Amino acid sequence: MSAAEPAEPTPGLPEPAAIPLLNVANVLTVSRLVLVPVFLLTLFAGGGQATGWRIVATAVFTVASITDNLDGRLARKLGLVTDFGKIADPIADKALIGAALVGLSLLGELPWWVTVVIATREVGVTLLRFWVIRYGVIPASQGGKWKTLTQIVAIGLFLLPLPPAADVVSWLVMGVALVLTVVTGLDYVFRAFRLRAMAGG
Repeated sequence: MSAAEPAEPTPGLPEPAAIPLLNVANVLTVSRLVLVPVFLLTLFAGGGQATGWRIVATAVFTVASITDNLDGRLARKLGLVTDFGKIADPIADKALIGAALVGLSLLGELPWWVTVVIATREVGVTLLRFWVIRYGVIPASQGGKWKTLTQIVAIGLFLLPLPPAADVVSWLVMGVALVLTVVTGLDYVFRAFRLRAMAGG
């Protein structure tokens, strides 16, 4: 057999089964997208200042955020990693976090510059994913995971109806999230160009 010929399957061994697109990991990812408008409705209910609704909005945001960690774990544990999941998962994350940031800025509780910095990074990374998708999929780095976690915690602190004394903690966590957002964004740009260069693109 020449090097150009594809390897024939070993007799007696079943061919690997294709991973179904409709699986529990992808369902969780899609559910996170579905929860985004639900979250926004609860955030702006009661003029955005009602304590009860803010707690509900925080709870919806928390549940949606938990699915982010859960879908990835299940995909890896059950062997359900798909290209759809690799692309849809970060998009769902960005939709949820972006909706929360814009909502808080519209309510005047978070400066628009914070939202713009994070949104610019997230949109830029998403565009880069599609720019290099024909050459491969760049998985989330460990730094990217920490970035997402700190963003979620920071947003949760801003969503909760906490006393003014807690503002220092909220801004401290948001500051860490902003640093990680910028650093990991630059790292993703480097990895995207390296992938294109290695593929000859």
